[in-house]
Amino acid sequence: MSTKNLTIIGSNALITVAGVKNVPAKVDTGADSSSIWASNIKINSKNQLEFCLFGPESPLYTGEKLTFDQYKVQRVRNSTGQVTVRYRVSLPMTAVGKRIKASFTLYDRSSNNFPVLIGRKTLKNRFLVDVAHTEIPRPHRMDNSDIEAELKSDPQKFHQKYMS
Repeated sequence: MSTKNLTIIGSNALITVAGVKNVPAKVDTGADSSSIWASNIKINSKNQLEFCLFGPESPLYTGEKLTFDQYKVQRVRNSTGQVTVRYRVSLPMTAVGKRIKASFTLYDRSSNNFPVLIGRKTLKNRFLVDVAHTEIPRPHRMDNSDIEAELKSDPQKFHQKYMS
């Protein structure tokens, strides 16, 4: 496939997923699959998968239950090597004007900076990633001058305090 036919996406994007607009998403070419923050995940008495998108602490949370007859399960290895078993569903998604059906694993992403992670399988043959583009402003860099001074002052003490 020619790269001329691919839509350019940045390292992050505001997407619409399952009808929810302006969802911050991290584009991660190091991740195989895409993942979305889900809560209240369960199998109901009809063997359907039920969940809510996002969590109560998220401004995107509506409390609306989504119910799926069609769902799968897969093992996912995260960046630290830990393997988890997750449910996987297909959801409609729009990113940079392109509408697609994307497969997402359901996971508690409450501790992540982005409630959605877009991985290679979703990007392949659809998007070209240009890391110079971003739709969401990057957070300000942390000031490390205090810990740099502490390290310089006494490397051994610093190591014991922070690294041991």
